[in-house]
Amino acid sequence: MLQLTEVSKTQVPDQAPLLRPRRVLLLLLVLTFAALLLHGYHPRAEDAEIYVSSIVHLLHPSYYPFGREFFETNAKLMLFPNLVAWSVRISHLPLDWVLFLWQLASIFLLLLGCWKLSSKCFPTPAGRWAAVSLVAALLTLPIASTSLYILDQYFNPRSLFAFAIVFAIDAMVSKKYWQTALWVILIALMQPFMAVFGISYLVLLYLFGKKQTSPMPILPAVLIPALLVRDPSPAYMKTLTGHPNLFLFRWPWYSWLGVLGPLVLLAWFERIARIKQRPAMRQLAGSMILFGLIYLAGAAVIGIPQSLITLNRFEPMRSFYLVYLLLILLGGGLLGEMVLKAKTLRWLLLFVPLCLGMGYAQFQLFPADRHVEWPGAAPENPWVQAFVWIKKHTPTEAIFALPPRYESLPNEDHQGFRAIAERSRLADAGKDSSVATLYPNLPLAQECYAQTQAVKGWKHFTPRDFDRLKRDYRVTWIVVQGPAVPGITCPYRNALISVCQLN
Repeated sequence: MLQLTEVSKTQVPDQAPLLRPRRVLLLLLVLTFAALLLHGYHPRAEDAEIYVSSIVHLLHPSYYPFGREFFETNAKLMLFPNLVAWSVRISHLPLDWVLFLWQLASIFLLLLGCWKLSSKCFPTPAGRWAAVSLVAALLTLPIASTSLYILDQYFNPRSLFAFAIVFAIDAMVSKKYWQTALWVILIALMQPFMAVFGISYLVLLYLFGKKQTSPMPILPAVLIPALLVRDPSPAYMKTLTGHPNLFLFRWPWYSWLGVLGPLVLLAWFERIARIKQRPAMRQLAGSMILFGLIYLAGAAVIGIPQSLITLNRFEPMRSFYLVYLLLILLGGGLLGEMVLKAKTLRWLLLFVPLCLGMGYAQFQLFPADRHVEWPGAAPENPWVQAFVWIKKHTPTEAIFALPPRYESLPNEDHQGFRAIAERSRLADAGKDSSVATLYPNLPLAQECYAQTQAVKGWKHFTPRDFDRLKRDYRVTWIVVQGPAVPGITCPYRNALISVCQLN
């Protein structure tokens, strides 16, 4: 499948010679574009609404006069929005293009980091390229019930975390501790929530290399925040318990296969590494097994007593992001060495069905949108078309009300209103509620609960109900499904959506 050229006279038996560095970079660039086309690109979908809204507010401080605490609270803890805003100001490019270029860069850097790390574990080109290719093919593989992928279909802080943690692990395995420290600083500044998992694994990786595998250095980082929590409000408890993915014992049974299966496979990989005398691979697999077991035990402990329920907001099972990433990398490398080798047909038999399946899954997630939302392209999604009209034709101080959980409605495809329309709206029970669960000591949950209750029974709202929203929350515009609301002026309509102004 790959045309490999010689760089030295030393060759590995039954394998083609290694590639020159320039060709490695070129092939990684090809894989980057292939991964983008395979997994799609949706720059303002899902969690992107939180981060893109933060960026827009930095670029235009007058935007979002209402409700910006639901995205600003997170943004103040990280430099990610500032990084993207600086990129827009320095490059003088539209935000759409900056997000797109950052997405390409994050995919490329992740694959480059995987190449470097796989080179520590696999001496053969087939092993290295299979490891990198499998990561590229499985970027949007769901990680149990954590609502995470290896890399999202949009640029966000986890995109930076993905490649930074791989480079940090590579530096730790190489005993380049200053480099590791620099990557850790980047991780902490850009994604502090995931940084806890990354730093704790790096500590464990270091101890494993020193033959010291005590989990004690990891546990304080997870447990200390519990001491800062006062008695949560009833609204906060309703918000927290409304997210079943936060609680390990509320996961469906098949998600447990996605927890225990990777640990079993890593144990097998560790045994293979011991037999083949691959110290780096053994160190990675062995430390990751212990890492996964520690966080699994922690998630089980806080999932039982009511006194520890607020700790579930830290989602310790998101640590399995790293478990999956190394599982795919090591598994791909072993497949390349032991099965695929230099046999083109075997590569095709593995990757063609795999890529078709992954691509099909992404088409099902975003059926109303283009698979790749190219910068500047006109939207096909009728919801997005309405949001774009709002951005162009309504005042920046406008406050909107939308159907409850609008992101989950048919053909909406989880597209973020704030990120696309760049206008304020009432809180929803989806993303805003998720943000509120992180801060039990702030009034976010109470405010979110009050606003979501204000639109309860939306399908049966009359002009009098909309007047109440205007009186209580200064709502001036609404987005409704279907035809216009009688008695209310609706200057925009399409096949599915009406945008109406409250007089």
